Amino acid sequence: MAVKAFGIINSSASNIKVEGMQEYRPIGAFSFLGRYRIIDFPISNLSNSNIDRIQVYVRGKVRSLAEHLGTGRHYNINSKKGRLQLLFSEENALNDIYNTDVADFMEYIDPIKRMRQDYVVIAPSYMIFTQDFEALLKTHVESGADITLLYHKVDNARESFLTCYALDLNRQKGVQSIEKNVGNTKEKNIFMDTYVMSKEIFVDLITKAHSLSSMYNLVDITNIECSEMDIRAVAHKGYFAAITDLTSYYKANEELLDYKLASTLFNPSWPIYTKTTDSCPTQYFEGASVRNSYVSNACLIEGTVENSVIGRSVKIAPGAVVKNCVVLAYADIGKGVYLENQIVDKWARVYHAKEVVASSDKPGYIRRDDTL
Repeated sequence: MAVKAFGIINSSASNIKVEGMQEYRPIGAFSFLGRYRIIDFPISNLSNSNIDRIQVYVRGKVRSLAEHLGTGRHYNINSKKGRLQLLFSEENALNDIYNTDVADFMEYIDPIKRMRQDYVVIAPSYMIFTQDFEALLKTHVESGADITLLYHKVDNARESFLTCYALDLNRQKGVQSIEKNVGNTKEKNIFMDTYVMSKEIFVDLITKAHSLSSMYNLVDITNIECSEMDIRAVAHKGYFAAITDLTSYYKANEELLDYKLASTLFNPSWPIYTKTTDSCPTQYFEGASVRNSYVSNACLIEGTVENSVIGRSVKIAPGAVVKNCVVLAYADIGKGVYLENQIVDKWARVYHAKEVVASSDKPGYIRRDDTL
């Protein structure tokens, strides 16, 4: 008999704060490559892995995420037995230390206990990767481990993934500890905030964490249990990005303009589902120039676009130059404007500022619905 699991998308990572964009929506709702939302990747991974009972935990300004997810039908979830369920949690305004994923899980502990599946796969909403969770679940069950964690080995941990956790492993891929990456070494096993375990162990873990400390997250109690439980790690292969700040968001969009790199993320046999928008094709006017860019539909392009990601319904006027930028939907770039290394949020208008330039290491951010 096949092993069955339900999925949890964890949107409550307290160690992740993206200044600017996150003021308007959770990270999972961030636009990505002009077409997707970041949360499309974990949900598509679950759906493609035949896991069609999915809980999405959301907190804060959730309107855009709730609108995007809808009923979940666009994720190819079985309409008869599958279900995409949004579980809303209140933010504790008194002190942010109480805003933990354990607190969210405890709020819905009864629905978790009632799930008919014996196992749970937990994935984050701020990381971009593809993974066959069905194969990972099989590996976990066959190993006899209590918990299986997914990690990605990187060689740029000194300057990247600095708010992520890393796994300390022994030679048998046993997890000895889970510690924050403080940038002290180049190579690290970055923990992908992805867990596989039985429902029974999951319930026991979050109950224990809740009783020990109100500020514990799931990663904290898992780290404590490393010496008592059989916790193992599985290496992830392929493209991996963690959206932990504006720079990482910018770089993930920009680096996937490389077709060879993008082909390691997008595979026709492993589709990434998203909510589609019916609109007219983009119009390229006489004098327009577009090179090495993703341009979404319904745009009006009269200027120059280079090495950029352009969202839906963006207007770029004659004489405007957009270079190495991520421009979100409905932005309007006026005549003669020069933008370089910028993230332009939705409905922003750049008319009067004729040159807005930043470095690629620290891209600029133009606020949502703002006018420059």
